[in-house]
Amino acid sequence: MTATPALDHVPATDVDPFGTDVLLDPLPFHRWLRDAGPVVRLTRYDVVASGRYDVVRDALVNWQDLRSGAGVGLADFHTEAPWRPPSLLLEADPPQHDAPRRVLAKVLGPRALRSLRERWAADAAALVDRVLARGPEFDAVTALSETFPLRVFPDAVGLPEAGRENLLPYGDLLFNAFGPRNALLEDKLPRLGELSAWVNAQCARDALAPHGFGADIWAAADRGDITHDQAPLVVRSLLSAGVDTTVNGLSAVLHAVATHPRQWARLRAEPDLARVAFDEAVRWESPVQTFFRTTARDTELGGVRVPAGRKVLLFLGAANRDPRHWGADADDLDLGRDPSGHVGFGMGLHQCVGQHVARLEAESVLRALAARVTTVAPAGPPRRRPNNTMRSWASLPLRVTPA
Repeated sequence: MTATPALDHVPATDVDPFGTDVLLDPLPFHRWLRDAGPVVRLTRYDVVASGRYDVVRDALVNWQDLRSGAGVGLADFHTEAPWRPPSLLLEADPPQHDAPRRVLAKVLGPRALRSLRERWAADAAALVDRVLARGPEFDAVTALSETFPLRVFPDAVGLPEAGRENLLPYGDLLFNAFGPRNALLEDKLPRLGELSAWVNAQCARDALAPHGFGADIWAAADRGDITHDQAPLVVRSLLSAGVDTTVNGLSAVLHAVATHPRQWARLRAEPDLARVAFDEAVRWESPVQTFFRTTARDTELGGVRVPAGRKVLLFLGAANRDPRHWGADADDLDLGRDPSGHVGFGMGLHQCVGQHVARLEAESVLRALAARVTTVAPAGPPRRRPNNTMRSWASLPLRVTPA
């Protein structure tokens, strides 16, 4: 019987996956990572990594051995204090994770989304009409991707109008904090106290509207489904991850259809493909690029024995383009593909509980746009906003032809 190989027998690299060059263009590194082997050592940070779909998916599902409670970033909460109270959903394992997850899954469930569908469709139509009235060229990031989620999602949560401009810089800081303390994070830290204080204040019961996702979470605390101490942290989970991922997911799908005119024509001909288009864009672009796990015990990962207490960096973006799973056309955007197995929203116990909200927002915008324009094309070079975790956009100039 052959012994499971140890870490010192796997490929290693000193490439910094959080370096600006890799963050701006991660695809060459992702190809090397997948081809190097199922598991690779990143010597710069002394972590284990994988970019292969089967390994990443198995690791996400195996919460018993690969834990989130030590943090889903580079920092190990077992040895260093977190910069904020950990998320009860993202940075907790059962049993601490279970009750908050059940509450949020119910709050964001099908009944709630049915009540929002018609309203969000009307809001998206009105927004697209306003954008088109200003002319055929616009920046999709500022005109659509940021504007729509920053209006409809805080409304649904029950946030007041004042201060919503803080949500995006807070999210940018949060997702940078999952990486190393590099220049990207250092540049955001001066606003840490201000942004954290604002977000925490919005999570209080009296700051929220009497009807909305936030009020529903506090009502769950009144019923005893979660504690009153947990309620503001569950609301914070909505505000932490409910905007940035959708903003960048919307940008991803708009960039995708603008650079793939045949796929846009297909979407216009079949508007019911809007959700498939969003999921295929999330697979193709992977707005959330990476998350960490920590081994709870000696664990076999990709046929390699990883000792207990090691950080494991899972490259969701690399897994979502792994030809071993998706085929030789993994780098192609194809609305005829079934993208449902992608790991862009995670997988298993910690899979994004708000993914259906993001899909509904994206579907609303795509349907409104498809009904009003015949072509979508780049109007200039796009510009990325480097972030340690997110594949983010600063600018996405588009030119459309009104129908």
